[in-house]
Amino acid sequence: MASVAARRALRDRVRAHRAASAARREVARAARRVRHTARSLTTHVIATGADRATAKGVVKALQGVAKTARTNGLKGKRARIRRTAQGFKRHAVTAYRYTRAQVSQIAAQYKPRKAEYKAVRAALIAV
Repeated sequence: MASVAARRALRDRVRAHRAASAARREVARAARRVRHTARSLTTHVIATGADRATAKGVVKALQGVAKTARTNGLKGKRARIRRTAQGFKRHAVTAYRYTRAQVSQIAAQYKPRKAEYKAVRAALIAV
């Protein structure tokens, strides 16, 4: 019979493999979606393979750049989505979806300072 420590090590290894596999599937799914149609900035950033914390920071910065780009003529496709707030309220918000070419134009105007953000920017520009 295996010891408790051996079972715990096996369980932890299985969980780590499962989490890594889920992350790979998420990146592959996002990459497939952005190839076919306009998607949100979040989906484009996830498709580059960025982790969650980096993706969140880059998306917030890109949304600010995209807002100024909208006034300069770079318009994404408007979509009305229903967002839940605190688990039960569903109110409509306007979201913008961008093609890969539009995202590369937005990313070209984005000037990050952190090295991780610069890597994501380079991946977004390389269409």
